[in-house]
Amino acid sequence: MNWLTNYVRPRIRALVAPREVPDDLWKKCQACGSMIYNKDLVANNMVCPECSHHMRLNAKQRLELMFDNGAYELVELPKTPADPLKFRDSKRYADRLRDAKSKTGRDDAIMVAHGSIDGVKTVIAAFDFSFMGGSMGIAVGEGIVTAARLAVAQEAALIVVPASGGARMQEGILSLMQMPRTVIASQQVREAGLPYIVVFTDPTTGGVSASFAMLGDVHIAETGAQIGFAGARVIEETMRQTLPDGFQRAEFLHSHGMVDLVVHRKDLKATLGRILNLLTKPYAEAQKPAPKAATNGANGNGAAASKANGSDHIKGGLAEDGAEDADDGLEMAAPDSLKKPDGKAKN
Repeated sequence: MNWLTNYVRPRIRALVAPREVPDDLWKKCQACGSMIYNKDLVANNMVCPECSHHMRLNAKQRLELMFDNGAYELVELPKTPADPLKFRDSKRYADRLRDAKSKTGRDDAIMVAHGSIDGVKTVIAAFDFSFMGGSMGIAVGEGIVTAARLAVAQEAALIVVPASGGARMQEGILSLMQMPRTVIASQQVREAGLPYIVVFTDPTTGGVSASFAMLGDVHIAETGAQIGFAGARVIEETMRQTLPDGFQRAEFLHSHGMVDLVVHRKDLKATLGRILNLLTKPYAEAQKPAPKAATNGANGNGAAASKANGSDHIKGGLAEDGAEDADDGLEMAAPDSLKKPDGKAKN
């Protein structure tokens, strides 16, 4: 005891004592530099309220954002070899995996779940960029294959949400092998006549963009997402040309026909629900028996009317929702996965 402890009251000592402040209380926007209260940022789906810069979401946040009421069932993925090549650079690959698992709480860079979006059965495979840059190795390839098989088994739509730097170099040729595997998986969904939608997020690059990510029936991109194969500097040094600013951004790709829609994150779920309903209802209705009057009509055109039903429904639905979406290239016909080789909608 001393004179200070005798005369300074506990309440005063509490006021002058150092306080612990959580590290994640505030977050700085990388685009505009604004300091944003983290709770406000989370409530806004990690979009800067000042400049609308879309920050990255992890796989769990993606699933909660997209499924109805944030409800979904996770799919257990097959076990894969952790370090088949015993790879080591400046650090052992096994150690990198252990650190990534500890940091993210996930087994690898992908999560697969099934549920519904606007009432439509859907399987989603979402990448987690915080797990080794969302790189695609054996486990990620197995996740895409599992998601595609589940979509076919459930007759559900498949949505893939990539956020990746490309193939995982620590797995060598085994990671590159996932490119044709995932292409075949996406083709199986197409052959089953089911919608396959890709939602490009920042970034979608490398072997991921060169495989399944560019094969969707509909390509949607989040605002400002980087989409490409090699980096801008590498391309410029190879071509020895100065490329336009933002040539790998979602808006540039949309203006050049590589992306169908650029959507703000707050509108993503509603947009997906509308597209899924347009793509699935014509096919489901076409499977119903044609009305007797139409089948046995005098002009005998009942079957033709049934075949036309799907594409007509899509065109009509888009027309009702406004002409602005017609500019996005979705109004004239059903996507390839809903067509027969002769170009007509499946009945």
